[in-house]
Amino acid sequence: MPTTLKKRRKIIKISVDMELPVDSIICGDCENIVNEFPDDSIDLIVTSPPYADCRKNTYGGVHPDKYVEWFLPKSEQFLRILKPTGTFILNIKEKVVKGERHTYVIDLILRMREQGWFWTEEFIWHKRNCYPGKWPNRFRDAWERCLQFNKDKKFKMCQEKVMVPMGNWAKSRLRKLSKTDRRRDESKVNSGFGKNISNWLGRDKAYPTNVLHLATECANKNHSATFPVSLPEWFIKLFTEKRDVVLDPFAGSGTTAVAAKELERKYIGIDLSSEYCEIAKSKLE
Repeated sequence: MPTTLKKRRKIIKISVDMELPVDSIICGDCENIVNEFPDDSIDLIVTSPPYADCRKNTYGGVHPDKYVEWFLPKSEQFLRILKPTGTFILNIKEKVVKGERHTYVIDLILRMREQGWFWTEEFIWHKRNCYPGKWPNRFRDAWERCLQFNKDKKFKMCQEKVMVPMGNWAKSRLRKLSKTDRRRDESKVNSGFGKNISNWLGRDKAYPTNVLHLATECANKNHSATFPVSLPEWFIKLFTEKRDVVLDPFAGSGTTAVAAKELERKYIGIDLSSEYCEIAKSKLE
């Protein structure tokens, strides 16, 4: 590569960083604030916006029937500022309305696809210590969606950073392999799936599933819907590298920003509540 091109790319990167308010918590409406951000400048967006009709005292609440139209102008800006190699993780959950689940999350996914997003994956956050309860027609909620969206089908993903121990199953399963285990064994029902068990010989780690078993945040009494630091931390490890920029446009008490800082990433947090912004700043200090 010519030296001039190397220098030009470096200058462009520095210029973008200078235009972004990195390592800061900003109080205000995220839709207005990110409107000033450069195109293709954010590596990862991890956020949990107010769910429909929730946090009315702080954010005013959004009716389930109006939620999609409320969110789409924001996701349009997120699409513009996200890098082609970047990822958007949206933590959200359907609300029960008049005895049934509302469809606003499903409707939002479909409309975001029309907007230009790729709905790449859906992770499930299993809340290991969710509160018990009793309802006449359902059981307690123990999980939430973490929807993965991308603007390009080729994106940055560091899978080896989130690998997990193989587990005790490997000791017995891999002890004596059959001939079938030593080649790619195609599904007997022609599903298109196949596996080669011998690929895991000698390995001490495996790739995780798309279910994250994490306890909810119990220590933070100042915010009604704090997710654990380990949740954004997992996605930051998976989709970014050191010094990448992580944005949380609904930052709350700053959990995503704290995780980004601990992992040596640049962070930007935005929230409407001045009280939450002060809490976030204190946590980061």
